[in-house]
Amino acid sequence: LGQDASKVKMATAYESLNLHTTPEKFYIEACDDRSNDVLSIDRVSTEMILTVRKDIPPHAVTRPISGIMGTIRLVAGTYLIVITKKKKVGDLLGHTVWKAMDFDMISYKKTVLHLTENQMQDNKAFLSMINSVLHTDGFYFATDYDLTHTLQRLANTSPEFQEMSLLERADQRFVWNGHLLKDFMTQPELHRFAYPVVHGFITMKSCCINGKIFDWNIISRRSCFRAGVRYYVRGIDTEGHAANFVETEQIVQYNGGKASFVQTRGSIPFYWSQRPNLKYKPKPQISKAVNHLDGFQRHFDSQIIIYGKQVILNLIDQKGSEKQLEMSFAKMASSLGNGMVKYIAFDFHKECSRMRWHRLQILVDMVAEMQDEYGYFLVDADGKVMVQQDGIFRSNCMDCLDRTNVIQSLLARRSLQSQLERLGVLHMGQRIEDQVDFEKIYKNAWADNANACAKQYAGTGALKTDFTRTGKRTHWGLVMDGWNSMIRYYKNNFSDGFRQDSIDLFLGNYAVDEADVTTPLHEPKDWKFLTLPIIMVVAFSMCIICLLMAGDTWTETLAYVLFWGTASFVTAGVILFNGRDFVDAPKLVQKEKMD
Repeated sequence: LGQDASKVKMATAYESLNLHTTPEKFYIEACDDRSNDVLSIDRVSTEMILTVRKDIPPHAVTRPISGIMGTIRLVAGTYLIVITKKKKVGDLLGHTVWKAMDFDMISYKKTVLHLTENQMQDNKAFLSMINSVLHTDGFYFATDYDLTHTLQRLANTSPEFQEMSLLERADQRFVWNGHLLKDFMTQPELHRFAYPVVHGFITMKSCCINGKIFDWNIISRRSCFRAGVRYYVRGIDTEGHAANFVETEQIVQYNGGKASFVQTRGSIPFYWSQRPNLKYKPKPQISKAVNHLDGFQRHFDSQIIIYGKQVILNLIDQKGSEKQLEMSFAKMASSLGNGMVKYIAFDFHKECSRMRWHRLQILVDMVAEMQDEYGYFLVDADGKVMVQQDGIFRSNCMDCLDRTNVIQSLLARRSLQSQLERLGVLHMGQRIEDQVDFEKIYKNAWADNANACAKQYAGTGALKTDFTRTGKRTHWGLVMDGWNSMIRYYKNNFSDGFRQDSIDLFLGNYAVDEADVTTPLHEPKDWKFLTLPIIMVVAFSMCIICLLMAGDTWTETLAYVLFWGTASFVTAGVILFNGRDFVDAPKLVQKEKMD
């Protein structure tokens, strides 16, 4: 029994920690019951060793922390990143799930006087990038439960897997602090001081139907492979990882039984791009010099291994600029010749135009038989697996945000209907839609899920959430969609380069070399970037001034207005024609990665 208890302990992380700081070392003390472990980090050599409480110097400055995100090397040296504030989200199968609310970055070096002026500026910029990612809402963790795996994956593991530490057994696709924990990973004795942190959205609700109280949860896990922002990260990489890939699991628990339904979303899985260029909707470009089918097959081979059969729900337009993507997607799915993959195209905007949102039922009915066939994961109160989910719906639109979330919420409700009937919460003949209180909770949670995923990828809340929240498309919802679209336009063109750099730095796609005198941050701007906007503003201003100061000679005034007006419009046209030179583009990645 003692040996089993020890194995269980190794599979969990310390929940309560104190950080003790001296000029020479960091001491991270485990404050859990009967623990004497202390992680000692040398601030000069960066060596990490396990020691005991009596080694902590009495003069150390002490403060409680909520967890360790890891370490990262910047221009000024290594930084320790800790979670300083957390909030309880809820309990999942008896395990507490936390949301990381605030962070601190502590330099190993006691001063930055050894840096040049340029290096200090670069270090400040890199710190700003890391803080930008850390304060993108949606980091979650648990100290005694593996949030990176679905219930079904965890149920199908071996006893040896259960004895592994959380760091060893985590699904690396969803460990957002994986790069930060690389020094911890090489030392198993330190694993209990850190844990995998997922990024996405988690909501946990206690609900009641027919006087029966049950727990209902949504967990959306964003992949850290091919992670980035809208427009700068589209399609797949050479390993078959899709941009904005999110695994969403809906979990219900009642009276000892539990059920899970999993769906995925991800960018159209071949090589294409849609770089911002100041236009409201840049035209998608399909790469010509690559083998699309090879990457496409890699993507679905891995998806089949993990999830089983695949039903692709492609929700993009079948006309206009999106048409070429739909045609290529359909052709590749057919060329794949894999009976495990089915392709369904549903022109969301065409079918739901003129507020005809009831027509979404067409798609739900179309896939109903397949959804029944694939099922969901269900465990009874005795822990016996009753059914497993044998296939998955992989939904996508252009961004895999707004249209995708609407469809996922409808499919999840249909699955939940069956699950609650089987668990004994719903009586036969009752419909979830008629349970007013729960339906409100359900719709709002899925709308919150849409907003979280959209803010992380596109920089604003989701569109179409009025339908998700109310079941109806409203005129106010259209107004809010217009507002969010304007904000997206600004961010996608003028701030997403910084956001993309921040993510690449955080995930280790770009590594800072302390020996480098200069970094890509110092690349000079093209002359057009500085000159043309000034010319346009001056010309437009002169045009206005001429109108305001118009005298008796309208002929002369008109000539001036025509001259300066033409100059401003011509300059604006040149700027739009060279749009890519004026957007905020990433600086920390190789150019070929972005094309």
